[in-house]
Amino acid sequence: MRNIILASKAGFCFGVKRAVDKALNARNENDNTIYTLGPLIHNKDVVNYLESKNINSIDFKDIDKLKEKDVIVIRSHGTTPHVINKLKEKKLTIIDSTCPHVSKIHHEVEKYHKLGYGIVIVGDSSHPEVIGINGWCDNSALITKDGSNIENILKKVCVVSQTTEKQENWGKVINVIASKCREFVAINTICNATHIRQNSAWDLSKKVDTMIVIGGYHSSNTTKLYELCKQNCKNTIHVENSGEIPDKIIKTSKNIGVTAGASTPDWIIKEAITKMNENRELEFNEQLAFMEQNDVQIAVGDKIKGQIISLNEREAFVNIGYKKDGFLPLKEVTNDENIKLTDLFNIGDEIEAKVISLKNDDGYVVLSKIEIEREKAYSDIKEAFNNKTNLKVEIRETVKGGLIAKYNGARVFIPASHLELHHVDDLSSYIGKTLDVNIIEYKPQRKGTRIVASRRDLLIKEKEAKEANAWESLEKGKIVEGEVKRLTKFGAFVDINGIDGLLHVSQISWGRVEKPEDVLKVKEKVKVCILDLDKENRKLSLSIKSLTPNPWLNVEEKYPIGNVVLGKVVRFADFGAFIEIEPGVDGLVHISEISHKRINKPNEVLNIGDEVKAKILNVSNSEKRISLSIKEVE
Repeated sequence: MRNIILASKAGFCFGVKRAVDKALNARNENDNTIYTLGPLIHNKDVVNYLESKNINSIDFKDIDKLKEKDVIVIRSHGTTPHVINKLKEKKLTIIDSTCPHVSKIHHEVEKYHKLGYGIVIVGDSSHPEVIGINGWCDNSALITKDGSNIENILKKVCVVSQTTEKQENWGKVINVIASKCREFVAINTICNATHIRQNSAWDLSKKVDTMIVIGGYHSSNTTKLYELCKQNCKNTIHVENSGEIPDKIIKTSKNIGVTAGASTPDWIIKEAITKMNENRELEFNEQLAFMEQNDVQIAVGDKIKGQIISLNEREAFVNIGYKKDGFLPLKEVTNDENIKLTDLFNIGDEIEAKVISLKNDDGYVVLSKIEIEREKAYSDIKEAFNNKTNLKVEIRETVKGGLIAKYNGARVFIPASHLELHHVDDLSSYIGKTLDVNIIEYKPQRKGTRIVASRRDLLIKEKEAKEANAWESLEKGKIVEGEVKRLTKFGAFVDINGIDGLLHVSQISWGRVEKPEDVLKVKEKVKVCILDLDKENRKLSLSIKSLTPNPWLNVEEKYPIGNVVLGKVVRFADFGAFIEIEPGVDGLVHISEISHKRINKPNEVLNIGDEVKAKILNVSNSEKRISLSIKEVE
C-alpha cells in the first residue's frame, strides 16, 4: 500500500498568506482593478487565481499607466524607498503587504547604513526581496551567496540575510567576514518559519523513496527545499502542481514525501496528495485535516487557542484555525511599554487569548491576553470577597479620597482612610508599591464592577499579633531598644516591638529636664529599662535614667567638704542659686554666699548657664543636699 507523508511544516508561510489575504480584502472593498507590484507570489496557479479575481500584476516601469487612487499592493518581498516615494507621488492607494520580517530587515539596514556601516546581504542579488533590502542603503550593499566574492571590505559592516536563505550559506559568509573585518554586526534575518520548513523537509527526505517538492519554479524558498531534499533522496522532483507529478513515480513508490514552498496554497497541496492516494476516502494527516477547518465560526468574547506563526517586538500573528489569522498587539499583552513581545513569546508557542474584534483594518482577528487576565482577575476578586481572603494589588495612581490599584488588569479603589491605621498626608508615596488588601465591596454595575479594598483590618490583626508576641517577650527590669514615636509635655512615647511605652520626663535623666524635646528627637533609637508593665491593661513604663547609677549614692566621697568644685548655674530662687556639679546633683549657693557685696537677688551677679567655682560647705547624702559658697572662693 502506498504511503503519502506530508512534511509537518509545508505550504503558505505567514508573510505570503498575509499578502494574498490583503489583496483579496482590497478586491472585496474596491470596484476598480487591483494591481500588485510584480507577481504577488511565485506560484503560477495562485497568480492565475488572483487574475480571475481581477487582481493583476504590473511592473514598476508601467506605473505611469495607473490613475490617481488606483489600488496597488506591495508584495511580501517588500520594495525600495525610491519605489514607495514614486507610488506616493502618483497618489496611488498603497496597500503595504511587506512581510513583518522583511520590514525589520529594512529598518536595521537603514539604521546601520546611516551609522556608517557597510551592508552585506546574504542572498540572491536578482531576488526581489534582496533588491528591496538593498534600496534601504542606497543600493550600496555587497550581495553574496556564500562569501566567495568578498574581497575588500569596510572596517565595520552589518550583515543581514534574505529571509529564505539557507543557514549553511549564512554560516559561510559570517566565517569569511569574521576573518576580514574587526567590527561587524550580524543580524540573522533568515525567517524562523523558513528554517523550520527546511528542517521538516530535510528530516522527511531521509525516510522516503520519493520526495515531491511543490511550488513555483521561480520561488527561491521552494528551490532551496528541492536542493536540501535532493541531498537525502535522489528521487526528488520539483513540480508546480499535481498535474506535473508523473504517473510512473506514483505507481513505483511505496513511501512518498511531500513538502511545499512558502508560496504554495493549501488547495494545491491537497490536490497533489489526493491524486497520489490509492484510497480516496483516506483521511489526510493532521496538517491537511487542519486545512479543511476554515469554516470554524468565532465571535467577539470567545476564548481561543492558537500557535504563534510570526513575531516581532510589538505584535504577534497567531494561527487560530480560522479563515483569518489572529493579531495580538503588545498593548493587549502588557501595559509595560518597556517589555518586548519577543521577551515573552517564541514562534511556535501556543497561547490562549480572547477575541475582541473579528476584523481590523488589515482583515485580522484581533486578540487580547489582557482581557483573559482581566476576566480571571474579576473571578479571583469575587472569590476573595466571598471568602474574605487577601489579594496583592499594585498601586497605580492617586485620586480624590484614595488610591487606584490594579489586580491583573482589574481596577481597585482603596480609600485613604483604609490605607493605614494613622492619617497619611502624601498618598503619592505609595505609587508603584504592592500591598496586601482585603476586598470590602464587590458590586457589579452597568458601567463596570465597583471594587473597594482595605488594609485596615489586616494592619489591625498584624498589630495585635505583633503586640501579643511583644508582651510575651517583655519583663520588668529588662533593658530593650525602642524608637521615640512622639513627644508630650510629660514625657515621650517609645515604640517597643509595636507597643507604646511611656518614658516619663522624670525618667529621662538624673538631671533636671524641662522639656523632653530638649533631650530626645522623634524616630531616635534609645535604650530603656522596663520599670513596670501591666499586660492586662496594656501599660508599659520605661526609664533611661535607671540605666546609670544614682549620682547621690556616693556623693560624700566624690565631693569632700572644703574642696572647690566647678559647676554651672541652672536655676534661681529668692534665697539663692542652684549649681549643677554633675547631672542629677545640684548644690545650693545661699544668697549670702554669692558675693561679699550685699545683693537682693542672685541674678544681679549671676546668669543661667554661667560656669562658677564654689567651695563645698556641707554635704548630706540622706537629704540629697550640698551647700556651696562662691564668695569663699573669691
